[in-house]
Amino acid sequence: MGWLADETGLNKCRANYVPLTPLSFLQRALHVFPNREAVVYGSFRKTYAEYHARVSRLASALAARGIRPGDVVATLLPNLPPHVEAHFGVPACGAVLNAINIRLDVDTVAYIFGHGAAKMVLVDTAFLGLAEQAVARMEGKGPEIIEVADPQAGHPAAGRYTEYEELLAEGDPQFDWIMPEDEWESIALNYTSGTTGRPKGVVYHHRGAHLNAQAQPVSWRMTLYPRYLTIVPLFHCNGWCHSWMMPLVAGTIICCRDITAKAMYDAFADEGATHFGGAPIVLNMLVNAQPEDRRDFDHVVEVFTAGAPPAPATLAKIEPMGFNITQVYGLTETYGPGSECVWKPGDWDDLQGEARAAMKARQGVPMPCLEEITPMSDTLEPVERDGEHPGEIMFRGNGVMKGYYKNPEATEEAFAGGYFHSGDVAVQHADGYVQITDRAKDVIISGGENISSVEVEGVLMSHPAVSLCAVVAKPDEKWGEVPCAFVELIEGRTADEAELIAFCREHLAGFKSPKKVVFEELPKTSTGKIQKFELRTKAKSL
Repeated sequence: MGWLADETGLNKCRANYVPLTPLSFLQRALHVFPNREAVVYGSFRKTYAEYHARVSRLASALAARGIRPGDVVATLLPNLPPHVEAHFGVPACGAVLNAINIRLDVDTVAYIFGHGAAKMVLVDTAFLGLAEQAVARMEGKGPEIIEVADPQAGHPAAGRYTEYEELLAEGDPQFDWIMPEDEWESIALNYTSGTTGRPKGVVYHHRGAHLNAQAQPVSWRMTLYPRYLTIVPLFHCNGWCHSWMMPLVAGTIICCRDITAKAMYDAFADEGATHFGGAPIVLNMLVNAQPEDRRDFDHVVEVFTAGAPPAPATLAKIEPMGFNITQVYGLTETYGPGSECVWKPGDWDDLQGEARAAMKARQGVPMPCLEEITPMSDTLEPVERDGEHPGEIMFRGNGVMKGYYKNPEATEEAFAGGYFHSGDVAVQHADGYVQITDRAKDVIISGGENISSVEVEGVLMSHPAVSLCAVVAKPDEKWGEVPCAFVELIEGRTADEAELIAFCREHLAGFKSPKKVVFEELPKTSTGKIQKFELRTKAKSL
C-alpha cells in the first residue's frame, strides 16, 4: 500500500483514462461485430457496420445544420429505427437527446420544447400535427422540424419538411464523433411529471448511461447476441437504456411500432425475440391474446416488468407459456430500472402460486450500477429489516441523474442528505429485499405511465361547476391503476361524470383523464387538508 500513498509521478492520461460513455459500445461493435444484425423493422435490416454509418451520417448532418455540443435535439417518435439511431447520433455530435412522450397534450409538449430549448425535433409523420401545434403555442422560435416518414406503417412523407432519410443523405458516414471530454457531460434530457403539474427535466450523464447499460446484461442473464424487442417506449427513460446496451452484447434491436399481442407473438416466432421489458399490462395482453394472434415459439423469453407488481394470476398464467418474469423498479431519475428482484435458486424454487408471486413482486436489491437502495426514516436512518417498518426508498450511486434541469431547488430537495429521495414508501425484509407499500406523493402509474394527480386536479378545478376535487389511483385490471376523481360541485351548479371526463380530455392526454368521477363531500382534517388515504380506500371498492 505504500506506493499507492505516494502518488509522485502517477498521472491520469490518455493511456489510463477515457470518459465513460455508451457511445463506446457502438464504436467497438463496428470493429468487432460489423456483420452482425443490429436493427430490424420489417424489411429494414441493418448490420452494425450499416448502423454505425447511419448514426455517423445523422451526427454529421446535425452538426452541419448548426447543432453544437450542449444543444438539445428532441424527438416525437414511436419505437422506430430512427429513434434508435438518434440515441447514438445526437450525442455523437455532442448534443443532448430529449425523447418526448408522444402521448402528451399540446401544451405540455410546447412547455418541454421551450424549457429544454430544443433546436431541432425529429417527428413521426403521424405526430406532425402535435409538433406543429406545440410550436405555434410557444413564445419565440420553436425547434426546426425534421419529418420521419414510416412507409411500412402506411405513413408516407407529408412533404412539408426535410425528411429523415434526406437529412441522413446530407451527412458523412465517416464523421469523426464528438466524444465527451468529461463523463459527467449530459447525454439526455427526460421530462417526468412527478408530483407537480409542470414536468421536471431529468438530466442524464454519460457515465450513468454507460454503467446502467453495462449492468443490465448481468441482471438480465444476457450472453452475446440477444434479440431485444422494443416494447418499452424509447421516450421512457431512453427505453431503460436498452438501445445503448445492445451494441455491448452484439444484440439485435427488433423495433415494434404498435404494441399488440399479435406483433409480439410474431416477433417471438419469426424474429426469435429473446428479451423485452414492459408494464404488467403487456403481460396481460399476451395472456389474454386471441387464439388467432398467438404463435408457437421454442425458447424462453426473458422479461423485465415494472410500473406495478404483476398480479399473481398473471404470473401463474404467463410463465408456463414460455416467459420468465423479473420484477424491476426505478424512476426516470434512476435511468429506469434501479433495483431488481433477483431470484434465489434453491430457496425459492419450490414456491408456487401466491407464494411465488409474492416473492416475484418485490422490488428487490440494487442494480449493479447503484451502491444503495434503502428505505429510510425522516432522519435518514435505515428502517428495521423486518418487512413491517416503512420508510422512503432512497438511492445512491452512479445510476442516479445529475439533477433537474433549470430547477436547483427541486434538485436540492431530491438529493437532501446525500441520497436521491424517490417518494415511494417501502419496507425492507430480513434478506435485504425492498418491497413498496405505498406511493408517498400520489403519483398514479397507469400502464407504466406516470400521472400527476395535482395536474389532473388543476384541470378539474378549472371547470366552472367544480368547487373542490381530489384525484387518487383506482385499481384497474387492465392498466394497473387509473385516475379516479372525487368532486364537490359549486352550490347551484351541475355537471355529470361524462361531462367532466370529456372536459379533462380536452386539456390532458387521454391516459391522464379520470376514468371514474364520484360526486361527494371530501373528507378533510381540522385544518382543511383533504384526507386522500380515505379516498384511496374508497376507490379500491368502486
